[in-house]
Amino acid sequence: MVVMSLRTAPSHRFVYSPDGMQLATYEFGDPAAPTVVVVHGFASSAVANWHLTGWTRDLTRAGFHVIAIDQPGHGASDKPHSPAAYTMAILVADVQRVLDAYLLDEVDYVGYSLGARVGWQAACELEGRVRRAVLGGIPDGDPLRRFRIADARAHIEHGTDVDDRLTGAYLTMARAVPGNDLRALVALVEGMRGGSQPGAENAPAQPLLFATGSEDRILEASRALARAAPDAAFVEIPGRNHFNAPTARAFREAAIGFLSSPGTPVSPR
Repeated sequence: MVVMSLRTAPSHRFVYSPDGMQLATYEFGDPAAPTVVVVHGFASSAVANWHLTGWTRDLTRAGFHVIAIDQPGHGASDKPHSPAAYTMAILVADVQRVLDAYLLDEVDYVGYSLGARVGWQAACELEGRVRRAVLGGIPDGDPLRRFRIADARAHIEHGTDVDDRLTGAYLTMARAVPGNDLRALVALVEGMRGGSQPGAENAPAQPLLFATGSEDRILEASRALARAAPDAAFVEIPGRNHFNAPTARAFREAAIGFLSSPGTPVSPR
């Protein structure tokens, strides 16, 4: 196994999604070990969310094989500008295609924010393949419903000021990451709207660990979602908000403790 500096971006391998898009994936650790699939949040990437923050290092040290995915519109993956490319059904199908490409029958799943929402749905639809999941920074309902798509597009095209706080915050976050395509990310917001949302009526049956920052505005909504799931635990990440929770050692330690616990082991590849 190659020891890699956290400052070094790993090389990626493309997997083709069912609709022909290139999905960038990254592999860490011993392929014979139990596998954890990690999926990042909105406007982030596999490298930024999981590698530079120490997750890939700590997961491999704990004896896991890690596959990280750049979701469509992010990182080194393709970045279409059509909202139709970003439905929840497509994002879940992308996860399944990655599992197939790496010949993975059963995996653990760790997702943050957007990646956690995809993980919730993937756990429901891929129940035989996702054995348990860590869902960080996930609220109930549809957090994108208040995003003003027309205002965002006007800002991107013409430099128009954005008055809405939430829309402005999303755009600022997206612009802060080098290589992000704002048009693609706005298309993702539009494509993700509506459809199935996390709630008691569609809660996964697998063991789940929820983790949300103590300073995150969605803390209570995330806690309520954990209560709605039949087999779930909740961890409050002290002193962290929605944007910096993935960097917290307490989050990593809680997740690895959950994934390492006996009772629902993932079969080696």
